Amino acid sequence: MGFRYIGSKNKLSDLIIQEIKLINPSATRVIDLMAGTGLFSKALRENGFAVTAVDVMTYSYHHLNVHLFVNDPGALFKGVNSLNLKNDDSLSALFEIDNYDRILEHLNNLAPMKGYFYNEFSPEGCPANSDQPRKYFTAENASKIDAIREEIRSLYDNRVVNDIEFSILVHDLIMAVNDIANIAGTYGHYLSKFVKRALDPIVLTRTLFDANENIAGHKVYKGYAEELAKELEGDICYIDPPYIKRQYAANYHVLETIARGDEPEAIGISGLRPWRDQYSNFCSKVKIRDSFSKILLNLQCRDILVSYSDEGLLGIEELVEFFNKFGDVVLKEFDYKRFKSHQCNQREILTEYLIHLRKH
Repeated sequence: MGFRYIGSKNKLSDLIIQEIKLINPSATRVIDLMAGTGLFSKALRENGFAVTAVDVMTYSYHHLNVHLFVNDPGALFKGVNSLNLKNDDSLSALFEIDNYDRILEHLNNLAPMKGYFYNEFSPEGCPANSDQPRKYFTAENASKIDAIREEIRSLYDNRVVNDIEFSILVHDLIMAVNDIANIAGTYGHYLSKFVKRALDPIVLTRTLFDANENIAGHKVYKGYAEELAKELEGDICYIDPPYIKRQYAANYHVLETIARGDEPEAIGISGLRPWRDQYSNFCSKVKIRDSFSKILLNLQCRDILVSYSDEGLLGIEELVEFFNKFGDVVLKEFDYKRFKSHQCNQREILTEYLIHLRKH
């Protein structure tokens, strides 16, 4: 299943990178200002760009570290040698096992524990703020998530794994969780009955890397784009902002909890974590212009490329008129197959826009 995020532009990466090269054929440094899954940053890296990636979500920060700073995991996880891991010798006989494989095998074989995820997100748990148990995960998977989360944190706190290795393990856990989550599209709510994939046992699998990819010259920032814009410099900036009312912090609260490694108060039927500290003004028709203004005025970059949709809070004519205050605007549009969630009445094909602003 892999990444399950609304608004992901992974399928449009080639088109957007082609546009970047047309706008500035000599560009070497690209800012991915609201990087989300990090897949577009990864595509930029694969095309030889030095990437500066920014997002306010913690899970995005870990995805970005993995996509931009790792090309040879076999050289990592050297601290695992200090552990007396009892790995399966039969696997070693059949395959070449490195320390990355060993740590994943160790995590997959942990005994389950009834902790935060078991209590708050499984049908056998006892949620602190609800009389109704939640069904994001089976009890077995939720208790395995608890055990794996605690072990990853312990390995990091005891310096067995470093910062990048920690991001890899958090990333791998999130990807494994996406495969067995009992949800229709986002984590805004769970399904009333367990679907088939949710009944499968959770298994962390190895992330694949290209040893030839460049990991130098990239930067990753965690925070609001409006606040970080003045620190960012590049030949071109790509912005894929939220453009509907649905807040990512609320819709992916479970993944954010995994990424942070905390145990927040789970509120209401859906068990949302307190998420206002990651509220996006781009999901507000009242506040979106002010946030765009702060970015466009402070960003040390002349060419800006913005993705938008015909379902956006602002109409495209209104948005283009607003951008015209800052420079010259060129608009391109094309059809795009939407991310499908549980809402059956959603249109399948959207009109997507690429707005190129060349600042005065």
